[in-house]
Amino acid sequence: MAMFSGGCLCGASRYVAVGEPINVRVCHCRVCQRSLGAAFNARVLMPLDGVTMTGPLGRRTSSPELVRGFCTVCGTSLFTERAGAGVIGLTCGSLDSPADFRPTEHVWTSSKQAWLVLDDGLPQHPEGAPA
Repeated sequence: MAMFSGGCLCGASRYVAVGEPINVRVCHCRVCQRSLGAAFNARVLMPLDGVTMTGPLGRRTSSPELVRGFCTVCGTSLFTERAGAGVIGLTCGSLDSPADFRPTEHVWTSSKQAWLVLDDGLPQHPEGAPA
């Protein structure tokens, strides 16, 4: 069983994940862009019960089913959580070893930044990925 970890910029908030990722996606929706202050959100989706968080965490609801988590000390965005679905998306930028995870597709490309050229050969979905 795989185990990996990550945390915030200042080191106050940390997480450990155990198990295999459900998927690794890059989201280009405007909510992710605004929330992270970045062009997209690359994240590793995990079962919620496989992730343990420690440290000072803040949570903010960004849509009816999605809560975003961050370190309350330095503000680093750490995760998106869909408790109703039992999943948590860990931001790739917060991983201790981000090179261990390669995205498999892009979602919400209808909202991607106009200057961003996606030429990595991965599937692209104008909205969410097909079920």
